Parts: sequence; structure tokens; C-alpha cells
Amino acid sequence: MQSTDLGNKESGKIWHRKPSPATRDGIIVNIIHNTSDYHPKVLRFLNVAFDGTGDCLIAGDHQGNIYVFDLHGNRFNLVQRTAQACTALAFNLRRKSEFLVALADYSIKCFDTVTKELVSWMRGHESSVFSISVHASGKYAITTSSDTAQLWDLDTFQRKRKLNIRQSVGIQKVFFLPLSNTILSCFKDNSIFAWECDTLFCKYQLPAPPESSSILYKVFAVTRDGRILAAGGKSNHLHLWCLEARQLFRIIQMPTKVRAIRHLEFLPDSFDAGSNQVLGVLSQDGIMRFINMQTCKLLFEIGSLDEGISSSAISPHGRYIASIMENGSLNIYSVQALTQEINKPPPPLVKVIEDLPKNKLSSSDLKMKVTSGRVQQPAKSRESKMQTRILKQDLTGDFESKKNELPDGLNKKRLQILLKGYGEYPTKYRMFIWRSLLQLPENHTAFSTLIDKGTHVAFLNLQKKYPIKSRKLLRVLQRTLSALAHWSVIFSDTPYLPLLAFPFVKLFQNNQLICFEVIATLIINWCQHWFEYFPNPPINILSMIENVLAFHDKELLQHFIDHDITSQLYAWPLLETVFSEVLTREEWLKLFDNIFSNHPSFLLMTVVAYNICSRTPLLSCNLKDDFETVEDMQAKVDQQRVEDEAWYQKQELLRKAEETRREMLLQEEEKMIQQRQRLAAVKRELKVKEMHLQDAARRRFLKLQQDQQEMELRRLDDEIGRKVYMRDREIAATARDLEMRQLELESQKRLYEKNLTENQEALAKEMRADADAYRRKVDLEEHMFHKLIEAGETQSQKTQKVIKENLAKAEQACLNTDWQIQSLHKQKCDDLQRNKCYQEVAKLLRENRRKEIEIINAMVEEEAKKWKEAEGKEFRLRSAKKASALSDASRKWFLKQEINAAVEHAENPCHKVTAVVSLRRGDLDTDTHREKMIRRPRRKAAIYKPRRENAEETNPVNTFNLASSIVQE
Repeated sequence: MQSTDLGNKESGKIWHRKPSPATRDGIIVNIIHNTSDYHPKVLRFLNVAFDGTGDCLIAGDHQGNIYVFDLHGNRFNLVQRTAQACTALAFNLRRKSEFLVALADYSIKCFDTVTKELVSWMRGHESSVFSISVHASGKYAITTSSDTAQLWDLDTFQRKRKLNIRQSVGIQKVFFLPLSNTILSCFKDNSIFAWECDTLFCKYQLPAPPESSSILYKVFAVTRDGRILAAGGKSNHLHLWCLEARQLFRIIQMPTKVRAIRHLEFLPDSFDAGSNQVLGVLSQDGIMRFINMQTCKLLFEIGSLDEGISSSAISPHGRYIASIMENGSLNIYSVQALTQEINKPPPPLVKVIEDLPKNKLSSSDLKMKVTSGRVQQPAKSRESKMQTRILKQDLTGDFESKKNELPDGLNKKRLQILLKGYGEYPTKYRMFIWRSLLQLPENHTAFSTLIDKGTHVAFLNLQKKYPIKSRKLLRVLQRTLSALAHWSVIFSDTPYLPLLAFPFVKLFQNNQLICFEVIATLIINWCQHWFEYFPNPPINILSMIENVLAFHDKELLQHFIDHDITSQLYAWPLLETVFSEVLTREEWLKLFDNIFSNHPSFLLMTVVAYNICSRTPLLSCNLKDDFETVEDMQAKVDQQRVEDEAWYQKQELLRKAEETRREMLLQEEEKMIQQRQRLAAVKRELKVKEMHLQDAARRRFLKLQQDQQEMELRRLDDEIGRKVYMRDREIAATARDLEMRQLELESQKRLYEKNLTENQEALAKEMRADADAYRRKVDLEEHMFHKLIEAGETQSQKTQKVIKENLAKAEQACLNTDWQIQSLHKQKCDDLQRNKCYQEVAKLLRENRRKEIEIINAMVEEEAKKWKEAEGKEFRLRSAKKASALSDASRKWFLKQEINAAVEHAENPCHKVTAVVSLRRGDLDTDTHREKMIRRPRRKAAIYKPRRENAEETNPVNTFNLASSIVQE
């Protein structure tokens, strides 16, 4: 058994040497998927499905990796990564490269294995989808979950119908019946309904199963002809329903080790016409057992208790079985290897009897008749033959009547009467009558075994010896001859076997089983004595023909003898080609109508009759070469006639093929147009969704940006208001302190002036008293001295007063200067703080405006690119549809209008508002000016868009002015 690890490879070979599955397990290859990360782990396969040809399958693991395995080309490819587990797969759609996958998010997606692109995305389920059934035409699909089943149109990928049920009644499975327009729905209460697909009209309901063997159905399977339904559940009983009679016709009990049935699937056979007889039953122990429904015998089984099977899928042609194991790996089985012991070929037709090594006996004593599976006794004496004939005559009554009875209600005597009256059988029923006359067994199993052995070595170069124009006819001939050679070895050395088989191969090329059995029956019954002198011609048969010719036309026989013409020249070529080279198709069919309806000796009589009918040209031949010249001429004439007929048939076929291809081309063009329309609709829908998402994202981003700007402006307003309030409070407190200081100074000034006045008055009064006393002593001196003293005192008082006043003024000037210095220092600190805050705000605003401009430019560029792409596609579409020029022109005008509007909108995305406020540090009206600025009406902030690259490099004054304008706004 070969094992393949997919690893991280996206493509590669499935196996690296030619697989040779053993009969014991039949495994072609075991496929695993291990990751080579830091922590290696096994990716488990979950689902598998075959395509319509049966040579390709898809499988998905629990991480959403979907692989396509081409068993014919020995390749695998990773076609999709869905990033989530798949719950169901379907690969038999009408477009062969597409497949459906149900995902864990309850959606169904359609992908293309060639382009690896998403074709469509279908939503509608509210629970996990566990089944996908595709109609035989590939046009419809049914997806089933536990609560609903939905019917989809795969041309438009739109939901057509939906099956709603009560919550108490769950769905087990809903699927299409093969090769019909019927939908079968199976529910958890064991009710089964059949519906018409188009109208969803209920056709019938199956009755309830008998109570003695009532089980809850869990799994179902239907034969390819849609006649038999198999159902099972948590029991070892299988129920087989006849859907035509609508009744339960058989109950099969599985072995006692089977307690529950997890999966059912019929094994297809290429030759059973859809009435599958082998059913695969997967039980709870992980073993899948294949049983014959008619004989109830176990044929073979796959899986084991150690390596159990989780689920399985069988190819449509019945050659492969793909099973997902419980350990997560994928096994591919060969049905041919598993059934090799069952489908053994029948025993050979001819058996070789060797002489004894010592004793030598006469040939008459060892003469035996060998038939298929039975060797007759040595020939008896004449008396015993006569006695045997007498015994047979005593049984003529019932024996003759039974002998004339044929299968399918036909009677040989009546057919002979019909043939005698019309000379041939009806063309419509000829093949049916031949099959009844020859009583063909139609052993599909044995023939399939012979075919599976391949081309025989003796016929590998058949085309060199017998060049045939039709490749299909050559393959069928080669396959039929190989099957005959595998059936009996002697046929591999029979040189005339291709000549004998060719007319039947050409007649039955579309049904190889019937072709093989007709040739085998002809050889057994009409040619059984041809091999007694092998490899020489049958001298005994030719002698019989010569004796009959001597009896009916002695003159012709004597003519042959006189010219040394033997029966090998005038009889054997007719026998080995069964008259196919001397008769037309219609004549040959009429001949074999009579040969199959009469005794085998009729063939020998036909050879004699053909020579007698040709006696005139034969008697005119005097040389042996003339006879061979006549045979060759007749063959050439017949060949020319056949070639002419073939040429006319070929021309007719070519004409029909051309019409068919023209119709197919028209249909494909129509399908392509419809597909393009669907793709255009899907693209439009996706484009609209994309535009809506982009628009929503843009609106959301703008709203977020606007909210951030408004929040920042509110924060700045609050900060500015708080600082203005604090500044006003500080100014008011300072003013109150200054007022108090002024009041204190005024009070000190008045007190000083009051004291000074009082002192001056006392001193003046004292001086006047002294002056009055001295005036009496001296008049002039005292008066002069008094004047001098008075003048000095006056000057001293003035000087002191000026000094005091100057001191008070200096103190007041110092106080005023200190207050102004403190006020200016506070204003400077406040201005520096505000300037720093405004610079930060302006920097953030410039960054936001720069990002916004980049986003707007990117959106404009993307919009221009999209419009450019739309214009290019519109141009190509306009070139492909010249008939709809008016509509295209209107759409172009509309698109240009939209583009102009979009470009105009992109060029003027917002309105510029600028406001500059100049603040002077030395202005005493700063507070009033700022208060007026703060009290100005508030407007919505505008987006600042710089015109020069160095617009962001501004000085602090400009930054302060810009921030002031933003604060005002």
C-alpha cells in the first residue's frame, strides 16, 4: 500500500509508482495531510465527492483546504482555501470544472477548479448544511440542513424554493432521484414524500413500515435507475422499498455485530442498466460491508476495527471507492481488486488433451467433444446411436414444445413462419429477436472481468494488419478480440478471428457485451468443429460442403476438380469472413436472420448455395488464377460498393454532425451569453455592495473624524474658557489688591499731611511768641534774624516736602512698575502656554488635514482607476454588441455625466474658510479684544488645505493666529 503526504504542496503526483492493490484490502493509495510547522499536526479530511466521469474527486479538510485528485492523470491540485471547515461537497455540476461546497458559516459557495475563482456565494441557511444533491441535468441543487431544505437554480444561483417544516419534525435528507424529475424528502418521523421538481406537487407518500420491524431511518440510498430505495438506522435491519409499487418488498438482517448503520451507497455496474444489485453498508464499527441484495450474501468488506471508516463515496462507474478514515486520512480502493475472487472468468472453451506418455491408443478411442465446462464421452457405436435416437423420439411431445419456447415470450416456430413469409425480421426488432434466439446469458460480471484484463498481447498491433479508419471501431474490435483471447487461449492464434468478428463488432459497437456473447455463441454452436485440425482449415467441414455440392451440382464440382480448385479456395474464404466480404449490409443481415433461426448446418448449405448461384462465372474460369482473379474482383467490387456506401454515410454523418455542432455551438453561445449576463449581474451586485461598503466606510470615517475634531474643539474651548476665567479672576484679584494699596497710600498721605500741618502750626505759634519777645529787645537785628530764620525754615520745609513727595511718587512708581512687571510676566507666561497649546493643536490639525488629503487623493485615484476600468470594459462590450449601439451611447453619456460630477466633487471637496486675528502684546486692550474674539458667533470648522508644500512651516505668530481663527470658529 502506497502512502502520500500532501504536506504544504499545492500540486504533485498521487503515487510515485504504479499502484498494485492487494486482493486482501484493495487499497490503491492512502493520502494524509500533515503540516510542517513548528508544531506538526494532522489536517483531517471531512468530506469527499466524485465528479461525473468517476476519475476525479475532491476532498476538503477541517481547515478549509480543498484538493482535486485526478486518478486517471495521477495528479492532485489545491484549488481553494476557504479558511473554514466544509460540511458538504458536490462535484457533478453541469459545468464540469465547478463544484459546490457548504461551509461552517452556513453558506454555500461555488468555485471553479481551473481558474480557482469564486463563481457564486449562496446564503439562506440558519444551521449547518450536511447534504448537497444535484439534479441529473446539473441545473438544480438541493441543500439540506436540520431545519430546512432549499432548491437552487445553478444557472442564476438564486434560490427557487424553500421547504419549511414544523420545529418538532426534523429533516433527515432531501435529494433528487437519479434520472428523474422527482425529489424525495425523508423526515425524522419516518415519513417519506415524493415531489415533482418543477411544480413541487406531492406525487405520493410511502406507507409506514410494519411495526414488527419499525426503525427510525437515518441513512438512505437509491439505485441508479431510481426504482429501489434502501433505508437504515440504529438497527441491523435494512428496508428495501420499491418506489414503483410504493411498498416495502424486502427486509435484510445484517450480522449481529452490526448495531447501527451510518451510511448506505449502491455499487454501480456498467452493465446492469442502473438496477444495482450490490449495496455498501457502513456500520458503527467502522467497517463497510458490500452485500448482494438478491442472494443476501456478503461479497467483500473494507475497513477494520483498528482503521475504521468515517464516510465513503463510490465513483459513478463503480471502479473506485474513496473512504475518509477515522484518523482523518483518505483511502482510495480498487473495486476490481476487491472483487477479483468473485468475478472469476468462466472456464475456457477449448481444453487440450495430451497423449499418455507410454501407451498409444487409436484416435477413435480418444475422440472427445469438448464444450464449455463439459467434456463428452468417446463416440459410441452405431447401435448405441440408434438406440439413443429411439429414446429421443419417445420424448418428442413436451421436448419439442419446450425447445421452441424462447425467452421474452417468443416462439421459434412462429419466428420461422414470419421469416419464411417476409424473408427477414423487422429492423426495429432484429436485435431483440437475435438475443432471444441465441439465448444470450448477458453475464456482465464475467465480461467485465475479461475486459479488465486489458488488451491481449496478440492484438496489440492490430491496426497495422487491419487498418480501420474509425478509431472507435478499432478499439471495440481490439477489446472484443482480447476478451475472446483471455476467454480461451486458442483464439490468440486464430488468424481469421478478426475477419469473423468484424461484422458483428461493427453491428454491436455500442453494446460490447452483446457483441462478445453473439460471437462466442456463434463459435460454440456454428463453429465448434472448426478447430479439430487447428491451425489448418477445418477439413471435416470443408469435406461436408464438398459432399453437399457433389450431391446438388456434380458438374460444378467436377469443374473445380478438373482445374485443381479445392474447397479451401471456393468455400473456406466465405466461412472465415461469414459472407461479410461478398454481401451488402442488408443482405448479410437477412442471411443471419436465417442462420440464427435454423440448424447450424444451414451455414454450410449457404456456402454451397452461393457457389451454385455463381456457377456461370465459375464455369467460365479455366485457370486456377482465374478463380483467384474472380475472388479478388468480387472482393474489389464489394469493397468499392462498401466504400461508396460508407462515403455516403460519412457525408450524411458529417452533415448531421455539422448540424449538431452548429446547434451545440448556438446552445453554447446562448449559455455563454447567459453566463456572461449572470456574471455581469453578479459583478454589478458585488460592485454595488462594494460601493455601499466603501460609502459606509467613508461616512463612518468622516463621522469619526468630525466627532474627533468636535471633541478636540470642545476640549480647546473648555481649556480656553478655563484659562480666561482664571485670568479674569487673577486680574480682578490684582485690581482689588491695587485698590486696597491705593487706599492705604491715600490714608497714609492724609495722616502725614495732618501731622505735618499740626507741627507746622505749633512751631509757627512758638516762633511768633519768641519773635514778639525779642522784638521788644532789638528791632532791626531781631527782625532780620527772624526773617533769616523764617526764610531758612521755609526753604527747609519746601525741600523736605519735595523730597517726601518725590519719595511717595517713587514708591508709587515702584509699586506700579512691580504690578506692571508682574502682570506682564503673567501675561507672557499665559501667552507662552497658549502659544505652545495652539502649536500642538495646529500640528495635530495639520497632520489630520494631511491624512485627510491623502485619503481623498487615494479615493479620487481609485475612483478614476475604477472609472477607467469601467470605460475599458464598456468599450469592449460596445465593440461586441454593435446591435445595441443606441443603448451603449446612452449609457456612455450617463457615465460621462457621473464621472464629471464625481471629478467636480473630488476637485472641490470642501469650502475654505480663513480667519486671522492679530494679538499685540503691548496693547492694554488685550483682554477686551480677546473677550470680543471669544464672544464672536461659532461656525463649523472648515478643512484647511495648504497650497504650498512649506505651508506647514509657520512661525509662532502665524501658528497663534491660525489657532486663534480655529478657536473662533
